[in-house]
Formats: sequence, C-alpha cells, structure tokens
Amino acid sequence: MAFPVDLRRCQALGLAGTAFLALGGETAGALPTRALLSPASGRGALGLVCVYFGVVLLIAAWALLGQVVRGPEPPTPRALLVVLLVWAAPLLLAPPLFSRDVYSYLAQGAMVDAHMDVYAHGPARLGGPLADEVAPVWRHTATPYGPVFLAVASALSALTEGRIPEGLIGMRMVALLGVALMAVALPRLARHHGGDPAVALWLGALNPLVLLHLVAGAHNDAIMLGLLGVGLVAARGRRHALGVVLVTLAALVKAPAALGLLAVVVMRSRTGWVRTTVTTLAVAAGTTAGVTALTGTGYGWIAALRTPVSPHNWSPTTLLGRATTNLLRGLGSDLAPFALPAWRAAGLVVTLAVVLFIWLRLRPGPVHALGLSLAAVAVLGPAIRPWYALWGLFLIAAAARNTSAQHRLVAATGVLALAVLPSGNPADTEQLALAVCGGVLAVVVLWQAHQAALAPALERTA
Repeated sequence: MAFPVDLRRCQALGLAGTAFLALGGETAGALPTRALLSPASGRGALGLVCVYFGVVLLIAAWALLGQVVRGPEPPTPRALLVVLLVWAAPLLLAPPLFSRDVYSYLAQGAMVDAHMDVYAHGPARLGGPLADEVAPVWRHTATPYGPVFLAVASALSALTEGRIPEGLIGMRMVALLGVALMAVALPRLARHHGGDPAVALWLGALNPLVLLHLVAGAHNDAIMLGLLGVGLVAARGRRHALGVVLVTLAALVKAPAALGLLAVVVMRSRTGWVRTTVTTLAVAAGTTAGVTALTGTGYGWIAALRTPVSPHNWSPTTLLGRATTNLLRGLGSDLAPFALPAWRAAGLVVTLAVVLFIWLRLRPGPVHALGLSLAAVAVLGPAIRPWYALWGLFLIAAAARNTSAQHRLVAATGVLALAVLPSGNPADTEQLALAVCGGVLAVVVLWQAHQAALAPALERTA
C-alpha cells in the first residue's frame, strides 16, 4: 500500500528539514571563529545530530516530490517555485553551512576594495578579522575567481564596510540571485529540448544540493550557473550576442562556464560554422576585455587557475596520486614527488578525451553535451566538492529525458548531500557517529510517520 503523498505534505516535510538544518547550524555550522564550539561539546554534538536529521528529511521530501511531479496531476512550475521559496526560507538567516568558502569571498572582496592583488596574494595579506575567518589552507592562496565575481565581492565589501554578519547576508543574497536565474532558465531550456519543465525544476533547482550548498553555503557557483543558464536561453532564441555576453560573464565568475561558448556555437551553427565561431569569439573577447578594464583586476585569474587544491580533496585523480605517492615512498623511489602531478595531468588529458567524445561521437544536443562535459570536468579534475556536481546536473536536468539518467542523478544527489560536515571541516570518528545518529533518527521518524499515515487505510480493509 502506497504512502499518501501530495504537494502540501512534501512542502511541509522539506520545510521541517531546512528548519532543523538552520537550527543545528547555529551550533554546528561554519560559524565565525569566536562563536565556534567544540564538536565534543553538548551543544555542538546536538547541532550536528540536528543538521543531519534535517538533511535526511529534506532528501526524503525531495524524493517524494519527485513522485508528485511524475504523477497523474503534476504541479505547475509556479507551484514548484513556491515550494523552493518555502524550503529556502529557514536557511536565509542561518550561519554558513558545509563550507567556510564564503569567508574567503568576503576577504577577497575586501582585498580588491583595498586595491590588493588577489591573484598574487592570499587573504593573509589583508589581515584582521576577515582573514582570520578564512580556512587556514586558503589564507596564503591566490584566488582563481574571475573579475565579475571579484567586482561583486568588492562592491559588497564597500557596502558592508567589512562587517562579517552583513557580508554573510549579502553574499547569500548574491547566491539567491543565482538560484533565481537557474529557476528561470530551467523550464525554458527543458521546453527547448522537449522535456518536462516541472521535472527540470524539481531535479535542477529544488535539488537538495542547491539548498545545502548554493543557498546555505552561499557558493559563487550559484551566480555562475544562473548566468550560464540564462545565457543559453538567450542564445537558443534570437539573441545570440546577449547569450554570448551572459555565458562569458559566467566564465568570468568561474572558468568552467567557458565551455558554454562551445554550446552557443553549436546552437547557432545553422547560420554557418565559421561565421558563428568568429562572432562568438569576438563578442566573448570584447566582453572579457571590457569587464576586465572596468573592474581593474587584470588577467591574473588565468595564471591563478593553477591554485593548489586542498590537501583533504578527494577527487579520483588526487586519491590515486596520493596512493601512488605513498607506494613509491614505501619503495624508496625518488619518483614519489612526481606521482600526484602526473595523475592530475592524466586527469586533464582524460577529461579532454571525454569532452571530445561527448561532442563528436555522442552528440546528445548542445545543452545536454555541455552538462555531461561539465560533469566530466568536475569528476576528473584535480579538485571535487559536492556542489561541483551541480555544474553538470543543472543542465542535464533540463536536457535529459531518459528516466534512468534522472534516477542516477537522484542517487548521486542523495549520496553527495550527506558527504560534508556542516562545519566544512574534515570529519573524525566521533563526528561521523553523531552524523549517522542524526540520519538514522530521521529514518526512524519517517518510518513511524509512514506507518501512522497507513494505519487508517489498514483499519478500513481489516
């Protein structure tokens, strides 16, 4: 006998999930250093249990909403946007969750505002309270972000005068703008590809990874994806130049979005490959030069793309590099220092090969191909984080009509949503145990609710 599911129940369950997330984040989130609690403290432990209780509730709400979206009376895109707003509401004033990157953004914005070269120096050069909030591994690291994001961060720094609470809220508003642009683009891209706009919104915008990392974590990937999405919509229509400008702006937030220019060229190829390519490159180059001149940050972000990755990173190439390094050291080989760079270089070569295979052999359509390519970049690159999965997932959600592909995305989302602690720090055994307790408690509560909902029907059939 099926569990009774409707839009209102899903909305309420997801709201409960994000409310527990926000509540637990008050003691277990990526708090300012002066407010950090020891994970072993009672409040810290309770907060961690509370966060993972909320994460599992949110995943369950999203999975059940997928049944409603695919049901006989699916909700309209507008109704789904209301659900997204309701789910996001508790997170708006919550502390940062699952990462401390937002503090790096604020410090980098303050550096630009103070006319420091963020492509040559890390936040440690800034000094003061903002630099102290940046994760130690990034304090001496140059930023790889482009001039568009740095201009936004600098403007926010000037507006908030370097105050951390106001800066955190401002950066979250920027991320929300990005999510709003994603939500605008998804139904339109889905219609262009003969897909279901409601399914695209459910999979690409109401996705738990969006709420956990783009809203709660305030990552700049949100504004990158938002600009990329609306740029593809514009290019798909009759506004080729506008589309190129928007996709270029997305790439000037984070470099992977530059692959979107390839999608734009393929979209417009009916007007002639050579003409389309030349026009696209000319508009992209002009946009880059104009934005760089206006922001005054220079082109140092190109060299800064070689910024070293976190030592705790768990991308496949980095894991293989570490394993090979340890093996060679155990054998006493002098080649050990070269293992990690070699594996990362191999990852880049394989990424290029996969991207070429997608575009030249699979040829699933420009938006779908772009989504698969960005997924390959995220998985095979030297660094991976759960929110990087959204690079490809966002576009695949709009373009993929294969139900099995959607099921794989759902499974990947469920795993990645549980992969990072709310503090953004590496996990130890005690914290993992607390996280598991929170998740198991949520499963028990959901099972009891399921049984309670079925009880009246069972009594009527008895």
